[in-house]
Amino acid sequence: MRPTADEYALFYAGYVEQVPENDIVRVLESQLAEVVQLWKSIPESEAAVIHKPYSWKIRQVLDHLTDGERIFGYRLLRIARGDQTPLPGFDEHFYANASEESAARLSDIVGAFEALRRANVLLLKNLPDDAWRRMGTMSETPVSVRALAYILAGHVRHHDAILRKRLCH
Repeated sequence: MRPTADEYALFYAGYVEQVPENDIVRVLESQLAEVVQLWKSIPESEAAVIHKPYSWKIRQVLDHLTDGERIFGYRLLRIARGDQTPLPGFDEHFYANASEESAARLSDIVGAFEALRRANVLLLKNLPDDAWRRMGTMSETPVSVRALAYILAGHVRHHDAILRKRLCH
């Protein structure tokens, strides 16, 4: 079941709207295969390229998506388990700039994303029905588990479209 608008902040509406499908677990699974296929096709030499008007290198985008998968997955777990501790936001630009210090090869970034997405899918597949409706606080706004699942997929879909445009795929 899709989340309703009162289950997430307006900021995330664009990501939720990116995913019209109802079976979010299936979307997350199929998206993994599509994204990994694209990412594995990117030569290491392309990783440091910035395509104007964009401001991040390809590597930073992949790191950003991997960081997002890790952070939103953690939030999803906490809220699914009923933890009511407010979860802070994170500055995506700070994280993207900090990723510049990473020596990770693209293949390592792809591997990390794959592992994180697989873990998130397994978590979601095994949640009881009532956990999907659980609400928590993220970045000082209410959010549900099912909204987080849609945000995960929509966030990747958003950046995947930009990457394909940048890479002419």
